[in-house]
Amino acid sequence: MQKEKQKKQNTAAGETPENYVFALDIGTRSVIGVVGVMDGEMLRISAVETVEHPKRAMIDGQIEDIEQVSRIAGLAKSRLEKRLGYPLRHVCVAAAGRALRTQKASYEMELKPSQSIDEEMICRLEAGAIEAAEQQFAPETGEENQPVFYLVGYSVVQYYLDDYPISNLLEHRGQRISVEVIATFLPREVVDSLYTTMHKTGLEVASLTLEPIAAMNAAIPQKLRLLNLALVDIGAGTSDIAISKDGGVVGYTMATIAGDEITEAIMKKYLVDFTTAEDIKMKMSGESEISFKDILGLEHTVTPEEVKQETEPVKRILCKEICDRITEANGGAPSAVFLVGGGSKLPGLCECVSEYLKLPASRVAIGGNNFLMHVSSSDEDVTGPEFATPLGIAVSAALNLINDSFSIRLNGSRAKLFRSGKLTILDVLLMNGYTYNQLISRSGQSIIIDLNGEKKVLYGGHPSAARILLNGAESSITALIKAGDEIVFEPAVPGENANPSLEDVVHFQAPCKVLFNGMEVEIGTRATVNGQPAEPEQPLCARDKVRTYSIGTLRELLKFLGEDEEQAFIINGKPVKPDTALCKGDRIEYAKTDAEAQPAKPEPQPEAKPAQETDAEPPENKVHITLNHAPLSLKPKPDKTPYRLIDMLNLVDIDLSKPQGNIVLHVNGQDAAYLQTLADGDYVDIYWEKRQ
Repeated sequence: MQKEKQKKQNTAAGETPENYVFALDIGTRSVIGVVGVMDGEMLRISAVETVEHPKRAMIDGQIEDIEQVSRIAGLAKSRLEKRLGYPLRHVCVAAAGRALRTQKASYEMELKPSQSIDEEMICRLEAGAIEAAEQQFAPETGEENQPVFYLVGYSVVQYYLDDYPISNLLEHRGQRISVEVIATFLPREVVDSLYTTMHKTGLEVASLTLEPIAAMNAAIPQKLRLLNLALVDIGAGTSDIAISKDGGVVGYTMATIAGDEITEAIMKKYLVDFTTAEDIKMKMSGESEISFKDILGLEHTVTPEEVKQETEPVKRILCKEICDRITEANGGAPSAVFLVGGGSKLPGLCECVSEYLKLPASRVAIGGNNFLMHVSSSDEDVTGPEFATPLGIAVSAALNLINDSFSIRLNGSRAKLFRSGKLTILDVLLMNGYTYNQLISRSGQSIIIDLNGEKKVLYGGHPSAARILLNGAESSITALIKAGDEIVFEPAVPGENANPSLEDVVHFQAPCKVLFNGMEVEIGTRATVNGQPAEPEQPLCARDKVRTYSIGTLRELLKFLGEDEEQAFIINGKPVKPDTALCKGDRIEYAKTDAEAQPAKPEPQPEAKPAQETDAEPPENKVHITLNHAPLSLKPKPDKTPYRLIDMLNLVDIDLSKPQGNIVLHVNGQDAAYLQTLADGDYVDIYWEKRQ
């Protein structure tokens, strides 16, 4: 008692009461501010202010002009402060239900043999479906450009176990499980614009909910939500719809027409401006006669019945659109419908809705002012349906009917929570913009290549698992949260995608050179990628075809040079077998036959004649060829051996250690081997065939 008495004394002295609630309903047509103070279990309304937008600053309930909306919200705040005598620092707001995005999606998981399904697996399954639903909003954008959505809520349409529908997966076993969900999201820009607007007004957001939930809290008692009910908040530009069932709000949708349709019909019929048409609409349900001036200055007097008759076609279009959206979101007609918002006061609306939904007239009614059960006497008249949303925001925050007022903290900041009922850590994370990929650790993407005709998988890197602390202790995504909980979340870090190079899959032997019949030849490991010569550092891509060949033995060298593998050879003067390994600097030569090994008999020499001192080789002893279209005359070799194709490599700009494509070797237009002998008059072509 002493504490309550002290609070009242402080309030009387102009100090801000500790338990005040300030709610702002930022609508298309106006901003409504409500301030109340908790008095036991009741919210005592202290002041209400409504400020009209002077020009269009809101489009379908979403803030378009932050500067103007913050100015109007600031005007409502200053008027309230002037009346109350104390400053307002914290505000409760609601995001427009018409900004919600709803999407159906499914997700499937494979099970290990004999694996029992637990709650965490079901959570991961549902999180995967939610992620799939969100991705459908922007399927073509890159990961870094993906828009961020806050999860508002979701409902499971159906679970499947090995393709068979099942109502509960827990503790079952099978090969795979899947789920189909309907998920509702709020774009981040809607939330950000609300926070930015309030910040510019000098206010800190104390709680954030959705307008349909706030209106539901105001109009429909919690105990009634076990029934299948629909709440329709008819505003100026759109009509927000919320569906309750089994004790909670399970679906949201909207109709794109609302009260402005009626106003515009009156403008066209009677040639009046928007303000006059609004006034005529408001008088349809009371006065015996309605007088007004048209845009030409002419006086008119009509009866409410005449206006009702003129607007009847538009009213029926509005009702049909609302009923179609209710039926679509609910899968049929609900048990009852509650209408709130300024547009709900339109005469005959309840009867028209009941007709389209084929419900008894008694099952469609103006919102039941449930909030008055929690509002103490006040000088302010807040009984109209247009106050359902602002008072719903205030009452919801005051009575902790929205989870955001629980003050859950996530990574040191206040978490955004949009719906009521039991919430898990998974719900909190998804409501605050975290994605499935941040919750579930994934290995880096692997690639498959074709290595010498066989499939080879090159695996991505290992991931780092997500870490969750609840009040300082390790926890899981299935843990339930309560008021005051502190959550620390470190997102999973995916493993790096496979990014191999050729040397990661091929063991390259260090290159070196040997002498083959006096000719230098480089040996070692060589490889091609998709038919093109490749260096060890060349990156590999999925489905690349890699072929390798090694020149490490005599047999492999002979095959590479196109030589007869059965021919006898000596290495460093010693006979060897074909599979002998080669080493740097080895001298490889043809082994001499028995006939070649016998010493040649000396032939009689003709009498020597004085030789003429000239370096010119007789033309008949030279070998004349055409190399790459250029004539070339070659002196005989000192060892009298014939010229071979490989001898020409030193005469062209070809470096075999740095491949620039496929090497082309032609003699007289035909493919040739390196050791093919050349004859006088041969045409030789050696060049790189460039890679495509």
